[in-house]
Amino acid sequence: MSDIAEFVHHNAARVTPRILQGIHQKLPHLKLEFAEIHAPKYPHLVEQLEFLADVIEDFAEDADTDIPFFVIAEACFALAYTHKQTDLIPDHVADVGYADDSAVVRTVLIENERVLSEYAKRHGLDWSEVTTQP
Repeated sequence: MSDIAEFVHHNAARVTPRILQGIHQKLPHLKLEFAEIHAPKYPHLVEQLEFLADVIEDFAEDADTDIPFFVIAEACFALAYTHKQTDLIPDHVADVGYADDSAVVRTVLIENERVLSEYAKRHGLDWSEVTTQP
């Protein structure tokens, strides 16, 4: 397992149903915040964050209960990590500020490809568009 995957798994293990509830309540704000991200080197980051936010929202609202909690926990961690302005690479650092955020989000997508691609299919989304690499 890669270091970034271990980082994601370790931190997602801390996500509780209460934390999920808190993130669910903040989703409207987070979606607006993520829509403002300007990261030309990571052109799909915003769409991938929106996808993970939709997955969390559907799970939290019982609209899609076929998703294991650990997948939701990793999605929650990805959103919370990206929300933090000062993380491994602060977002304000030119050209590379979103590299770590993108790596965390892509790790969640890759590590949970089977479950998330099935979710995308159930919701009429093209998985290849969600996971397109820059």
